[in-house]
Amino acid sequence: MTKKIYYWSPFLSPIATCKAVLNSANSLQLFGKKYEPIVLNFFNEFSKIYNKNKNSNTKFLNYYNLDFARFLPSKGIIGSRFSFLIFFLLGFFPLKNILKKDKPEYLIIHLITSLPLILLIFFNFKTKFILRISGYPRMNFLRKLLWKIAFKKIHMITCPTNNTLNFIKSLNLTDPSKLKLLYDPIIEIKEINDKKNEKIELDNFFLSVGRLTKQKNFMFLCKAFKKLIKENNDIKLVIAGNGEEEINLKKFINENKLQNNIILLGYVKNIYPYFKKSKGFILSSLWEDPGFVLIEASFCRTMILSSNAWPGPIELIKDKLNGIVFESNNMENFLEKFKQFIKLEDTYKIKLNNLKLCRKFTLFHHYKNLEKLI
Repeated sequence: MTKKIYYWSPFLSPIATCKAVLNSANSLQLFGKKYEPIVLNFFNEFSKIYNKNKNSNTKFLNYYNLDFARFLPSKGIIGSRFSFLIFFLLGFFPLKNILKKDKPEYLIIHLITSLPLILLIFFNFKTKFILRISGYPRMNFLRKLLWKIAFKKIHMITCPTNNTLNFIKSLNLTDPSKLKLLYDPIIEIKEINDKKNEKIELDNFFLSVGRLTKQKNFMFLCKAFKKLIKENNDIKLVIAGNGEEEINLKKFINENKLQNNIILLGYVKNIYPYFKKSKGFILSSLWEDPGFVLIEASFCRTMILSSNAWPGPIELIKDKLNGIVFESNNMENFLEKFKQFIKLEDTYKIKLNNLKLCRKFTLFHHYKNLEKLI
């Protein structure tokens, strides 16, 4: 008899977690004969991502055919909170009814988790709820109160890094035995190997990737490269991604006449050939959990210069073992470590250590560990 496992992860704009949800469901579909994973595509948000992922066999349960996320604000505290409220109101009774009718064995919840957690508090379901911590949780009074109440009935909480697990444990909101480490399914080996050899025109560049937000700290990186370019005009930085900081970054680049040295690519559909061809990948983030691009760069045999951001990068990247690490948001230290980075000669061992790190984040490894938990 197959076990139904439903995934709840509504979102306003695609982030790395969305791909992890699809990969997790796909891993159960590919490697587990006794599981029937289904992604709740409530607001049609997953459809575009799914169409781009040709290797996925993921099943969806669709509810609303209209793509609500396209019409709702995703930026700013007020706009995003309004959108979350709409998602909550539109999803409350449909999700409750689906759980009562279908009775899946497990409901794994990512993103906008308040709705299923409130349902868990007020109703009794045969379904076991698993909360997936997606990214470092910003705690406030309401979230802490919700978690404290809901965690009395929660079946399990999975965390993407040991640092996050220990942080959740330190809050004393639940029995520590409910907390489990489960690495994200980031590396889909066939997909990356198929895509990384695509030809690109750019050459002789350093790469940084992510949404153009304050979290990624790209303005710091641009200011650092401004100093580096003064010493060597041949240095080039390529930033792939879009977001609300794009206007400020473009303004800085134009005002300082850095258009030939700092290139904003915007959203890139296939980032893997850029990883492969770059002289090195730079992560300047203030926080990440775990930092999907670090893992993808590692798999593409790309040398890594990373901030010691908490909780993910500081746990995954060790200085001179599998990359070079600088103190987050510290300009002097970054410039010093960058010089070490470009002078590295014996990079074989560093790349090999990074490949060993990647094993933890493959779909098969995720499946084996998830299977142990369920």
